[in-house]
Amino acid sequence: MTITPPTIVTGPRSNLDVYADDVLLDPWVTYRELRDLGPVAYLDRYHMYAATRHASVSHILRTPEVFPSAEGVMMNDEMNKVLRGNTLCSDGADHDASRSIVVRPLTPKALRPLEQQIRDEARALVDRVVANGSFDAVTQLAHHLPVTIVSNLVGLPEEGRERMLVWASEMFNCFGPMNERTRASFTVLGEMMHYATTQAVPGKLKPGSWAEAIHDAAAQGKVAPEKCPVMMIDYMGPSLDTTIFAITSAVWLFARNPDQWDLVREDPRLVPSAINEVLRMEAPIQDFSRYVAVDHEIDGVLLPAGSRVITYYGAANRDERHYPDPDRFDVRRNPTDHLGFGAGPHACVGMNLARLEMKALFEALAAKVTRFHVDAEERALHNILRGFTRLDVSVDVSA
Repeated sequence: MTITPPTIVTGPRSNLDVYADDVLLDPWVTYRELRDLGPVAYLDRYHMYAATRHASVSHILRTPEVFPSAEGVMMNDEMNKVLRGNTLCSDGADHDASRSIVVRPLTPKALRPLEQQIRDEARALVDRVVANGSFDAVTQLAHHLPVTIVSNLVGLPEEGRERMLVWASEMFNCFGPMNERTRASFTVLGEMMHYATTQAVPGKLKPGSWAEAIHDAAAQGKVAPEKCPVMMIDYMGPSLDTTIFAITSAVWLFARNPDQWDLVREDPRLVPSAINEVLRMEAPIQDFSRYVAVDHEIDGVLLPAGSRVITYYGAANRDERHYPDPDRFDVRRNPTDHLGFGAGPHACVGMNLARLEMKALFEALAAKVTRFHVDAEERALHNILRGFTRLDVSVDVSA
């Protein structure tokens, strides 16, 4: 399957460059322009349709018989071929078989024994960073729980594990259209695939780990052995950067909206609602794509079979047709239907762990910190992910 212009282009068209540097760093005006064009709009620069309204994105994600994932969910052919067959890029029985294995340690019930460990880690971490009065919320705060806990639970060999953060970021860059960022990331992706094939293998994995369970399932005939490396990537990539970016974005939002932090401090029961609002406002994953298997109409616009549509989670989460005053950060909104974790059969397998880590961290912060102040910030320039590479903050601490 090749991403080429469909024979017939229907509906509104746009020449906006959604992957230009300035748009990636501040996409909201462009997203609104695309939403105003219609439920979907054809991107002339990329030969793909863009779905930016909440209703259209939600419909696409929940209709896999029309918008399958088995043809890949990326915006370039090369990456769609690389990950074909992993949990993200499969449908039906194949998808159910691999997802059931990957998600097993990530269900709320399976994570329950980890809750106290995560809370203890979060409190100890907050005590350390807050004592200094200032810290980088990316490297000193947000990295710790995902890297420490996830790395150990996945059970990868120590050698090479330090590259996981780089692999995760560059893997997602490869999801974008074939621009310079995508091309530059393919080298690192090759390194990640080599590690998954040669190091993340039986005999080198931690006994009883999540990664070992994938190979155990293959040995039992539940999945094909050749799928193990691409399934391993389900743990090596999405479990890290997305949570790190969400944590850092939360700190940034609370610094910019101190009244909302006051509400959380006064009533820590608002933390889960606040997490949903962070994920709505600053979705760590901004977009994936879907292949269009059959002609399909969305609100009067025909998507022709053989075309590809990009689902913009970040745009859908700020759709004024769905959320009143969508650019306002409101921790009491509790938007449980946000699309920051996707939706439908391919909703994020790691969302329960991400929520658990974020909840523990911000409950610990609420007990200590009265104000966040941003001293310096640097956003990641990335095809798919939205977040910070640096966020220096200073804090006021309760007496």
